[in-house]
Amino acid sequence: MPDPPWLVVHVVGARPNFIKMAPLLAACRAAPSIEPLLVHTGQHYDEAMSGAFFRELDMPPPEIELGVGSGSHAQQTADIMTAFDAALHGLDRRPDAVLVVGDVNSTVACGLVAVKLGIPLVHVEAGLRSRDRSMPEEINRIVTDAIGDLLFCTEQAGVDNLHREGVDPDRVFLVGNLLVDALVRYRPKWAESPILRTQGLAARRYALLTLHRPANVDDPRMLARLLDAVERISRDLPVVLPAHPRLRAALWRFGADERVERVRSCGEAGLRMTPPLGYFDFVKLLSEAAVCLTDSGGLQEEATMLGVPCLTLRDNTERPVTVETGVNRIVGRDPDRIVEGCREAASMPRPLSCAPRFWDGRTAERIVRVLEERLAGAGEGDRL
Repeated sequence: MPDPPWLVVHVVGARPNFIKMAPLLAACRAAPSIEPLLVHTGQHYDEAMSGAFFRELDMPPPEIELGVGSGSHAQQTADIMTAFDAALHGLDRRPDAVLVVGDVNSTVACGLVAVKLGIPLVHVEAGLRSRDRSMPEEINRIVTDAIGDLLFCTEQAGVDNLHREGVDPDRVFLVGNLLVDALVRYRPKWAESPILRTQGLAARRYALLTLHRPANVDDPRMLARLLDAVERISRDLPVVLPAHPRLRAALWRFGADERVERVRSCGEAGLRMTPPLGYFDFVKLLSEAAVCLTDSGGLQEEATMLGVPCLTLRDNTERPVTVETGVNRIVGRDPDRIVEGCREAASMPRPLSCAPRFWDGRTAERIVRVLEERLAGAGEGDRL
């Protein structure tokens, strides 16, 4: 065991990062050879999108909070880089590695700072590709993978993508999915959530909807088409929509609040729009839904693991394994396709769950094992 332990800086910034990082932090803290240091960039900073998750997931407070807040992609990325650079220079000793997760601005910003300082970079959830460069997340993925030293993949498609891009296979590891680790780790808590009772819902008698991608909510015509589909679905099936702040802002900006109120009272079912939910309440809602409609990548994975029929409101997915299992279906943004897909999915038999390779709740253990092996063999300034 090294003396002192290897210092690995773990970066979180947005809601999906917290869920993935919780089991990994726990595994690193259980490894005597690794000293994890948690940095929260503040990309998501309000109570519903940040603070509540730390408490629910038993995550310790971050040792460093950068507090960058919101802004344009360029401004936010630059602010994170500036603040993270100062934070690394302010540490008592040089980190042995910086570990980033996913595809948000915090991921690419902190990754760039690390490699420019000669600190090895670890990217968890590497290799995912939608082939759609209009998505900011796609650019973040490509850049982070290009500069990363260790690339941990959730599915075989990620490994294949990196090999096609010429990445050294020695840097690439198929380890599984930290979202699955979280589902397994916290199952006793989310299974006991009272959210169905408090919302007056019956198991498998409602649809769960999430919308937050800029392509869906920042274009008033596209948002109107999606609301058309929701209105038609909600005549027969209650639609529960935990509203992302981006969606709420768009509804207000486009003057769509009145329409949402009309859909709320549509027929016997209607739309039930709630504030963002905590992790336990949200997973409970997902697990008991008749169908999930989403533009979120992570939710496609969670639905696959839980066997909940999923309709992806995009023209592509960077997570093809969710489609291969038969749980997820790409329906795009056409209202007719969405409504038809919802009716078909809601009538599908359960369970549908078909866990891909290594989606077994032990991903964090595999990541820690590789980290220990590579850190043990690396000298200062070496690639892992």
